[in-house]
Amino acid sequence: MYSIAEALLVFGFVLAGYGIWSAWAGGRWQQDGLIRSAERSSVVLFVLTTALVGILITAFVTRDFSVEYVASYSSRTLPMFYTISALWAGQSGSLLFWAWLLTLFTVLLVWQNRAKNRELMPWVLGTMMVSIFFFFGLMVYATSPFALLPSPPADGNGLNPMLQNPGMVMHPPTLYLGYVGFAVPFAFAIGALLANKLDASWIRTTRRWTVMAWLFLTVGNLFGAKWAYVELGWGGYWAWDPVENASFMPWLTGTAFLHSVMIQEKRGMLKIWNLVLIILTFALTIFGTFITRSGIISSVHSFGLSNLGPVFLLFLAVVIVSSLYLLWLRAPALKSENHLDSVISRESSFLFNNLILVGMAFAVFWGTIFPIISEAVRGVKITVGPPFFNQVNIPIGLALLALTGICPLIAWRRASGKNLRRNFVTPLAAGLVTAIVLFLSGIRSLYPLMSFSLSAFVFVTIVLEFYRGAAARARISGRNILNALWDLTMRNKRRYGGYIVHLGVIMIFVGITGSSAFQKEIFATVKPGETIELDGYVMHYKGLVDQSSEHAQQIAARIDVQKNGREIGTLYPAKMLHKKHDPVSEVAIRQTLKEDLYLILTNWDEMQQASIKALVNPLVAWIWIGGTVMIIGSLIALGPDRLSRKAAVVQEKIVEQRNQEVSYVL
Repeated sequence: MYSIAEALLVFGFVLAGYGIWSAWAGGRWQQDGLIRSAERSSVVLFVLTTALVGILITAFVTRDFSVEYVASYSSRTLPMFYTISALWAGQSGSLLFWAWLLTLFTVLLVWQNRAKNRELMPWVLGTMMVSIFFFFGLMVYATSPFALLPSPPADGNGLNPMLQNPGMVMHPPTLYLGYVGFAVPFAFAIGALLANKLDASWIRTTRRWTVMAWLFLTVGNLFGAKWAYVELGWGGYWAWDPVENASFMPWLTGTAFLHSVMIQEKRGMLKIWNLVLIILTFALTIFGTFITRSGIISSVHSFGLSNLGPVFLLFLAVVIVSSLYLLWLRAPALKSENHLDSVISRESSFLFNNLILVGMAFAVFWGTIFPIISEAVRGVKITVGPPFFNQVNIPIGLALLALTGICPLIAWRRASGKNLRRNFVTPLAAGLVTAIVLFLSGIRSLYPLMSFSLSAFVFVTIVLEFYRGAAARARISGRNILNALWDLTMRNKRRYGGYIVHLGVIMIFVGITGSSAFQKEIFATVKPGETIELDGYVMHYKGLVDQSSEHAQQIAARIDVQKNGREIGTLYPAKMLHKKHDPVSEVAIRQTLKEDLYLILTNWDEMQQASIKALVNPLVAWIWIGGTVMIIGSLIALGPDRLSRKAAVVQEKIVEQRNQEVSYVL
């Protein structure tokens, strides 16, 4: 069976190469037969890749340790949930999963555009086939997931204990969905350049693909942060690890792209900039894959030393050089249809937003690759840690937060001083009052004051946007305010879904600020019956508990917790020892909206003396709540606006009345 799988890999590699030629040749010579052949090739590739995934999953489920990949990432005692997720736990399996997603998205594109975008589709399909060809080539020539062992072991090595967590089961596939999702708008951008069809149609066609890719990348980063928080046992959720940075950078540039395309759609501006952004975003997804698989940077997420690094760098260079060359060729046809009428306009705020996001991405990129450069130039690897990233990115992040609130208050084209004063009074007052209250309550640090105050400013801005629109609709339609609010959101999903996403961003800023600026911790070694006290918590250590299973040995410390004299429960921080793997911590967390009590068992001895690290992390729950709100907002933005002709007339009346009442210039 595995020889058949190897043959299918080779066939898929050849078929993807044929698909590139037939798609682009069909587009060049306008041969419908060649184009249809390329489309049928994409379907065959999807079926073939699905079969390959099925073969590998079957090998995992049947515990066939003659397959090197199966023996490396599973064992007989590994629960089935994690056994199946081991498909993407290692290098070759994750490449196969990535290829499967590419073929799936390609088939969906072909079906979705079977009766539209016919001028673009040969070039789009060929571009998608290039990525498929590359990933099949890696599996054929570098790292096959079906390589066999000459002497199969009786049992496998088992899955890395750090990966045996629901968050890590979901983290890689959601990230891959985001990475592969951005291949679609990139393919359309390259297709538009190759076909010389440079209007905004490719942007409108790919809007939902882009939002979907951004959503999955957001979810993937959130799952990764949650996994780091509950599994790594260090008390935090983001350490500016190189692989964390690798998934954060395309999120930043993808966010910039989502905002920037609105200017091209409304004003016909920033055409070259939008193409640069989507090229950069796709390139960063490849760069992130390079970091994960090259092994040149130390990370808890990486796959270790590998021979794939140079291949990924070569592919990345080809993507960047060829894309920018195409962009240079088409630059004369990409002139803006309009120009900025005023620095104080919504267009300008979007542009500033873009510059800040790209600036942050560059800062993260530089901090990530600097150790590589320093080692190559000086022979000494200089570590760039969290202090650098925090020092650079905190001010940038605060500026971005401020722009999130400023943008909705400024009109398109040009805003008058009178309108600015009227629109800014209430949000600015909310931010100022928040700063005064926090200062009087004892918060004197600059960055926390700025973050909480700007969060209040942005929150009030968004609430006013919803209220003004809903109130105007309620007056015109005769509905109550809640029905009007629902109707407003459903008829303008892109706009108001975006505002809901921004609400989630505010919550995440609040959670990050609280947990970073006000974290408290203590380390103590205690005997049974002794206590640890921290910030009103009294932790009574009762002794060690053996929670071992056939899968792993686990020792936990039983700790009864009181807060301000009230019993609040028992926590069991533990240490888990798997055969063939290093011990891992199993932290115990008591979470409330106000704060988390976070306990880590670091060591113990035969006398049941235990070393405990306790932390109080304020407001962490708001990070996960904010992430959920962002997901909800993104799902709303993905839906179509329910605007009939009659509804469009009502909408025009609402806008006109709103302009008269609040002087909101559109």
